[in-house]
Amino acid sequence: MVTDLLYNPGPNTIHGISRLRGGGKIESQREPVRSRRAREMEVLRLPLSASQKGRLISAGYTSIASLSSISPSQLALELKISETEVLEILKTASDGSRLESTGSSRTIVHGAQSAWDMLQEEETLVRITTSCADLDYILGGGISCKEVTEIGGVPGIGKTQLGIQLAVNVQIPSDYGGLGGKAVYIDTEGSFMVERALQIAEACSDDMVEYSCLYRKGSQACEVKRQPKDFLENIFYFRVCSYTEQIALINYLEKFITEHKDVKVVIIDSVTFHFRQDFDDMALRTRLLSGMALKLMKLARNFGVAVVLLNQVTTKYSDGSFHLALALGDSWSHASTNRIILHWNGNERYAYIDKSPSLRSASAPYSVTAKGIRNSASNNKRIKHT
Repeated sequence: MVTDLLYNPGPNTIHGISRLRGGGKIESQREPVRSRRAREMEVLRLPLSASQKGRLISAGYTSIASLSSISPSQLALELKISETEVLEILKTASDGSRLESTGSSRTIVHGAQSAWDMLQEEETLVRITTSCADLDYILGGGISCKEVTEIGGVPGIGKTQLGIQLAVNVQIPSDYGGLGGKAVYIDTEGSFMVERALQIAEACSDDMVEYSCLYRKGSQACEVKRQPKDFLENIFYFRVCSYTEQIALINYLEKFITEHKDVKVVIIDSVTFHFRQDFDDMALRTRLLSGMALKLMKLARNFGVAVVLLNQVTTKYSDGSFHLALALGDSWSHASTNRIILHWNGNERYAYIDKSPSLRSASAPYSVTAKGIRNSASNNKRIKHT
């Protein structure tokens, strides 16, 4: 289940390391030796409710260490509680582990992380489906959380359509293979269409009903609790009209997401609009963009959200000719982890992975339909959408 990996110790978690030598003695003498019984009853000291402590102990989870390798979905199944409640329990246990480890003689501080942990984390990143199987395939399952993904292309290629689709799809419940999250949509151009969002939400709800009828039996078959209006209620929309408003909002996002922990995707449409005009001091623009990029990367990493930056194109002169390139130049390309270029190939739309540390360069066709982003069909006509 995709929510298995929503919980990962943050980069600022402090891990105490102790080594055992012959006879089972602890190498460090600074940490006091605790009795086995005290170690086994660590969960009793955590700031959890009596019911939560009782469920953990009954299920055999008596120490903080016993919670370190269990997935949220598995723990939720064993404790018979929601995954949201499990995530809170695991976060509390992580905080308790950090406090326990501060007394050990050897610690890794300031976000240090082993290469093995990084590999494990990368292989288990949570992803948001695009509703296009071919596009999901080249993306390794969809748009990655904990990463910044830039999506650029010419007008009418479907950038905003894809942005709205992601804002809806992030809300697909976990038992349907989704994240069950919420979305922040930052509109700098006024291109967000609530009527279009409703259409895509209705199609998503219909898909869930179809899935339920095909794969579920009994009383739950063909019953879907989430209605189209529920999708719209979970999209937090911000309209910004200047670069100063945009920077102020991005500075505010950390507080906003802290207060709205279910947010799993932040979409900026488009990230460059206000920075392509009214700038005489290009050095100032570069500094502002660099600062904004760092904040967005930190936001993605610390909160486990997917940050999606929609970008415009401009003309660039090189090798004696003009060609299209994403706005803000080569220096801005470092602001994202992944870069996807949307383009026309004849009458068909294609997405191309231009840059990614973990995905190979590849292309996939897609189409923009009345239901939203879908697999490409050979009979699709070239209908432009912004």
